[in-house]
Amino acid sequence: MMKYFFCNFFCFIFLSIKVIGQDTFSMIAVDSATGEIGSAGASCVDLIPIGYATSFLSDLIPGIGGANTQAAYLSLNQRNAKTRINRKDSAHIVLDWLIQNDAEANPEIRQYGIVTFVGGSPQAAAYTGNDCLDYKGHRVGSDYSIQGNILLGPEVLDSMEARFVRSGGSLACRLMYAMQGSNVVGADSRCAANGTSSLFAFLKVTKPSDVINKPYISLGVKTADGAGIEPIDSLQKLFDISGINCGLSGNQELSKHQRIRLQVNPIQNYIEFICEKDLDMNSMKIELSDLQGKNIQVQHMEQQGSILRIFPSVIEAGFYLITVQENDQVSSFKIIKQ
Repeated sequence: MMKYFFCNFFCFIFLSIKVIGQDTFSMIAVDSATGEIGSAGASCVDLIPIGYATSFLSDLIPGIGGANTQAAYLSLNQRNAKTRINRKDSAHIVLDWLIQNDAEANPEIRQYGIVTFVGGSPQAAAYTGNDCLDYKGHRVGSDYSIQGNILLGPEVLDSMEARFVRSGGSLACRLMYAMQGSNVVGADSRCAANGTSSLFAFLKVTKPSDVINKPYISLGVKTADGAGIEPIDSLQKLFDISGINCGLSGNQELSKHQRIRLQVNPIQNYIEFICEKDLDMNSMKIELSDLQGKNIQVQHMEQQGSILRIFPSVIEAGFYLITVQENDQVSSFKIIKQ
């Protein structure tokens, strides 16, 4: 009886380890200005009975680099990635080594996203094995990698990338904003029946002075299968109350266009800007959206000299993005509604 118990117990653990990284979408990125390295992701795996940490698939090495290991997750491959990054190999060298030295000689079922600092410059690389489950794919920029498998479609990765690229502020804020791009039912297709994007979500960021495995930002949410709780929404709530500085105070703006500046933030019933007096509000295009990308209607605008006030429809307390376009010049601002 005891032998039967241990056999079943270890079989359960083994199978859990083998499938735990499937159905995952994640990203990993570096900030060359601050030296920060961060990652975020979500998956339709119920971690509650398994006991894994929400960010188990991601290793960050302060000041050096990081790796996300997913699809047919294998902890030995993840440890190998961490070892190679610690040796200060470039992202592409780490990736090539992992493919050539897969712990089970089967790299086609793996998916990786890797970032490193090489001579102070960021480098990113990604790999999606041919045998990962569809939809599968990755998007890579100079300082980020976004990857996913068993997805609703390519739009999940495209939305995450678009939001990360166009956003400003700290790395943590950009990661959170990108994660909201995947906040759709069935983003991880197996969670469509649950009415959510996923079952768990995480976000973490390390700065160069951090101790390894102790990032100064580490947020995670686990939800139970069948509970119908959206983990990315829950992650956003944790993020909002954590005191993370998104560059939202004062007149912090997300672009270098100086013809218009945000005057008051947080806002009350209207959004107030200081602008150059020759700026004509009739020539401007205004777009206001929440962090989920939902457009908010602008009811009307008022201009008195250098003061421009924009009155949106009734909005709840929270974070929003407003974009002001005048001819070929665009300014984007993150705002808080109290």
